[in-house]
Amino acid sequence: MTPKPPRNTSGARRLLFLLFLLLAGPAAAADGVLVLGRISDDPRRHHEQLKPLLDYVVPRMRTVGITEGRVLMARDPQQMMSYLRRGKVDWVTETPGTGLLLADRAGARPLLLTERSGAREYRSVVFVRRDSGITDLSQLLGKTIAFQSPSSTSAYLVPALALRERRLPMGLMVSPLEGREPGSVGYVFANTDANLAAWVHKRLVDAGGFSDQDWDQLQRVSEAFRRDLVVIHTTDPVPRAMELVNGNMSPAVEARLKEVLLGASTDPQARDALRQFFRTTGFYEADAATQVRLDNLRRGAREIREALE
Repeated sequence: MTPKPPRNTSGARRLLFLLFLLLAGPAAAADGVLVLGRISDDPRRHHEQLKPLLDYVVPRMRTVGITEGRVLMARDPQQMMSYLRRGKVDWVTETPGTGLLLADRAGARPLLLTERSGAREYRSVVFVRRDSGITDLSQLLGKTIAFQSPSSTSAYLVPALALRERRLPMGLMVSPLEGREPGSVGYVFANTDANLAAWVHKRLVDAGGFSDQDWDQLQRVSEAFRRDLVVIHTTDPVPRAMELVNGNMSPAVEARLKEVLLGASTDPQARDALRQFFRTTGFYEADAATQVRLDNLRRGAREIREALE
């Protein structure tokens, strides 16, 4: 039998690398188009919220070669990571927990923090029925808690971290009707804040966790919730939201985008666009104390994902 010639592995590797470059697409904003991305379960509504600010930003970035803007929605963090790695998204607006995940796994760079409705930070609260007899997180062992969704910072990551800090083991439940394990805190996702509060009120779960702003809204709209629900734990504050850029964005484009966003809050022409951009009232850079909170959240989020996901 005639022996086969040796396989040209180096040539194959070069071919695969060239194929990767073709699939990856151009570097961020290299074609003059600035793409603003968002993870969304309601693309049409979020497009209407994002586009006015993008339309404000793009004309102010012509000096660095930006002539057009587009919005691109992702259905989940995994799809957004893919967009970032392939250079399909340049600028992402997200909550800190998801933003830091994109930084860890897709090389996104935090650019600025976002002030919304005049508030730069919020806290998470854990609440129960007033007649439950539960007054401390440690009493949730063997009981159940509802969060909003795995992508939520204030309604999952931060309250879950509070439970982890108490060394309470946690176990995922498919539904609130699933049997709870006596040696852990069973957790389930309710998908919406309204569901979450209703499940606690109807005793489908023992506790719920979401932001203090959602709690304040709950107190305003329901006398029954005001009467029957009570907060047993409030966490330290975390930033409301953050803006990130693709790790391949050129320094000149990144610097100009930061400059435009920082100046938007004092520009009357940006007022309506900021309001539509999730009621944004300004962008700001993290000070030392805020950076410590972000670093702690980043480490804690990694722990949560490694332990629970």
